[in-house]
Amino acid sequence: MRRKGPLILVMCLAAWTAGGSGLVLAATWGNPIHRAVLGMAWGLILLWVAGCGLAMWRWRDLWRRLAARIRLPWGLKFVLGCTTLALVEEAVTTLMTNCAPLFGVQVGQAYITASADYLDVVLYHSVVVFVPMFVGWWVMLRRWRFSPFSVFILFGLTGLLAETVTFGPQNLGNFAFWIFVYGLMVWLPAYCVPADRPARPPRWWAYPLAVILPFLFLPLMAILSPWLWLTPKHPPVHFPPIR
Repeated sequence: MRRKGPLILVMCLAAWTAGGSGLVLAATWGNPIHRAVLGMAWGLILLWVAGCGLAMWRWRDLWRRLAARIRLPWGLKFVLGCTTLALVEEAVTTLMTNCAPLFGVQVGQAYITASADYLDVVLYHSVVVFVPMFVGWWVMLRRWRFSPFSVFILFGLTGLLAETVTFGPQNLGNFAFWIFVYGLMVWLPAYCVPADRPARPPRWWAYPLAVILPFLFLPLMAILSPWLWLTPKHPPVHFPPIR
């Protein structure tokens, strides 16, 4: 039953994501802007959550063997792996934003990113913020032996908290969606972390702490992303950010 627990929870999260998105789409069908945004969200679900998520899970042992061949410290491989997956996820979201005409509106009328420019999105709005959080998880994984599934859920909750604080409490109703979006950035890299590393099993209090602790690493942006403060301005955002 313990092995089936994560699978049952993932299926419940998937059902909530599909059902909730379907109900919202039906309720807002008459509004072309809302309909387009929901269409973009469904594109993200199909391409990132279902497509990339299933590819990661189906060939997880292959990915782990390939990662083991890379002669780098496991912590660096973890951060680079998470960053690569975050770049893929944002490529999907930016693609959906630029596909606005396919959903019946102009680019800029409906959007799920801060910009239609991919580099602007990842360098100034999204991945640039995620990388310090990935470093935070590397630090935690050095100390505690969280399971990959725990990392998936916990970072998903971190993402949910970030979306709620930044864009409003309405995101709480989409909790399953955000857990998938953020959790899939870290699950496979966590699966590839060596199990025999010198780490201890986490105590109960480490789990709620792990949701908050990544935010404490955000000041690392000043070191990891010097262009944020060395350049007088960044490329213009085409429209207000929305998630």
